[in-house]
Amino acid sequence: MPSLDMTAPVPHAQTRAGSARVRFSYEFASALSLAWDSIKSHKMRSFLTLLGVIIGVASVILVGSAIDGMGVYAEESTAKAFGSQSFMISQIATVGNMTRKQRFEKQRYNRPMKMDEERYLQSANGEHTLWSGYRQSQITAKRENLVSEETSIIGASADLVEIRDIVIDSGRFFTPAEEQNSAFVAVIGDDLRNNLFPGGGSPLGRTFKIQGNDFTVIGMQERLGSSFGRSQDNSAYIPLTTFNRLFGSGRGMSIFGRPRPDSGLTMNQSLDLARVTLRNKFHQKPGEPDRFDVLTPDAIRGFVDDLLKLVAAIVVPVTLISLVVGGIVIMNIMLVSVTERTREIGIRKSLGARRSDILMQILIESVIMASAGGFLGVVIGASLTAVLTVALGVTLRVSPFYVLLSIFVSGAVGVASGWYPASKASKLDPIVALRAE
Repeated sequence: MPSLDMTAPVPHAQTRAGSARVRFSYEFASALSLAWDSIKSHKMRSFLTLLGVIIGVASVILVGSAIDGMGVYAEESTAKAFGSQSFMISQIATVGNMTRKQRFEKQRYNRPMKMDEERYLQSANGEHTLWSGYRQSQITAKRENLVSEETSIIGASADLVEIRDIVIDSGRFFTPAEEQNSAFVAVIGDDLRNNLFPGGGSPLGRTFKIQGNDFTVIGMQERLGSSFGRSQDNSAYIPLTTFNRLFGSGRGMSIFGRPRPDSGLTMNQSLDLARVTLRNKFHQKPGEPDRFDVLTPDAIRGFVDDLLKLVAAIVVPVTLISLVVGGIVIMNIMLVSVTERTREIGIRKSLGARRSDILMQILIESVIMASAGGFLGVVIGASLTAVLTVALGVTLRVSPFYVLLSIFVSGAVGVASGWYPASKASKLDPIVALRAE
């Protein structure tokens, strides 16, 4: 007697599964066709229904572009103004808000950085790290009857041009010899040039006054733009020794450092060596906190990223509210549509349409409307982003994350908005529906 192979596939089961797939595909295609015909037959109503979704998605794209653009702008500004591989050591060097108590504690505990600390770092780590003291003061620069108010005068060492990746458009930066001799030379920014040397001519070799002293312009810095609403181009770099002659030694300064290109050190390794050196100078015991602050580009970018995440967490949900409003409008229109097609639904049910067929038709129509609104919103939002970028000269960038978020939310709105009308339509009694006028 032949044995039965119980593991062999059952032909009837395969046939039923294939038939179910074919039936579902047919029903889905039919529902899609009916939904699309319904939308086309009421073009103006469908468009007005989608306005809420279109506006909501476009708003999300614009807000997301602005947030991402601010991040890119902040990163570029940080790299230009601070340097990509530099770090700063100071008595207080913290990004973000600080309470009065925190500032007082740092002033009380941390040691102010002075020329002695800069020389000590030079002698201990100068072979593998570039160092520059850094002091800043705001004054009114003058030339004849022209003035430039709130000009930042920056005193630094000659190596600062390499430490902070300062780009010189024309001329040059001052030399170590000029720094040693306390020369009255300056590298100026674009706004200072426009204020004191209007007319478009080159300011190189010409003079202007700082604290009543004539300074010769030897270089022009690349334009940096503004950072958080403040111009970075109304400035002048002068030798630190000259700065100390004009403004005194002061209570402290900052020290910038960067690993030399041939040292093989990373920024963090160079910073660790600097921390060890200063801790030895201050005779600190193991386990004691540093008696100074450090600031790196990563810390600045981290602060900006946290700030932008907070902005996104507050602003994006607010803009998504308009999508919810759009979803409510879609639900109302779908309820009206179900009422208008009550007799049609009764005819379909009397001819054998199942509840799932009616449910699928209404739901697909709702999803198509919401998805179409989402697509149009993305196109309009991206177009407005491009126009504003060119027209206003601001940094805006369309983010794939916000595009996907908008499409996903608009699709979800379509499902949520269409579910109740679809469920109501699928539950209609065919006899009652056929009696509807």
